[in-house]
Amino acid sequence: MERPAWAPQGIDLTVPSVSRMYDYYLGGSHNFEVDREAGRKAVEVMPALPKIAQGNRAFMRRAVTHAVREGVTQFLDIGSGIPTFGSVHETVQALDPAATVVYADNDPVAVAHSRAVLADNKGADIVSADLRTPQDILFSSEAAQLLDFDRPVALLLLAVLHFVEEKDAPAKAVAELRDALAPGSLLILSHAAPGGPQSEAVTAVQEIYRTANTPLTTRRSAEIAAFFDGFEPVEPGLVPLSEWRPDTPPAPGDVSGLNSCAGVGRKAGSTR
Repeated sequence: MERPAWAPQGIDLTVPSVSRMYDYYLGGSHNFEVDREAGRKAVEVMPALPKIAQGNRAFMRRAVTHAVREGVTQFLDIGSGIPTFGSVHETVQALDPAATVVYADNDPVAVAHSRAVLADNKGADIVSADLRTPQDILFSSEAAQLLDFDRPVALLLLAVLHFVEEKDAPAKAVAELRDALAPGSLLILSHAAPGGPQSEAVTAVQEIYRTANTPLTTRRSAEIAAFFDGFEPVEPGLVPLSEWRPDTPPAPGDVSGLNSCAGVGRKAGSTR
């Protein structure tokens, strides 16, 4: 299989990647045929997937805009994926050019492409690290340069926790990140949810991700809400993607919020 010029050396072109499948859903170009094949299978059983991916990006933009309006100017986006138009740094720096962004991802293509995109951006950088090892992110040189943890930070965990199985202690990882944040920091989170009329489709999609060696774990709203331990909910709380402060009411038949939960929480307390 021919390796594209932008693809880092050492990548196995025969194994799909979550980040590159997501890039495919969003219409991006930094994916391989193996990613597109897996993505096509997933969309075949759940046609709403591209709309849900778009809904997740739209939620991100609304949530980070809220953060900037609340005076938060530092952003830590873990599981950031491959940058596309309207990424976090573009959104927040359009509102506040002095805002800083640290991305973190464990996909080599996401890291390489992010570094290329951010080469001339002194206010944004990416860490090659995994959510399951938060200390690698918190104590990275990139975080040390761009984030001041004595001031509020917006922590973004968008469509990433459902790729962390219970055996890998996702709640522990989120708690470690929370404990590093100053009061007034925000947690911006989205997560896949089970149930409803799409339950059979969700199960089929889970099987596709399992065969791609990245199990997808759906969690019910109460389980997702538990990740907000130590954070006060920001209205309207934990809701489907499309229902978190939409710019306009969702159109009839809108599927961008299917099988999803999203919310924002603010860290309480007067001391770290």
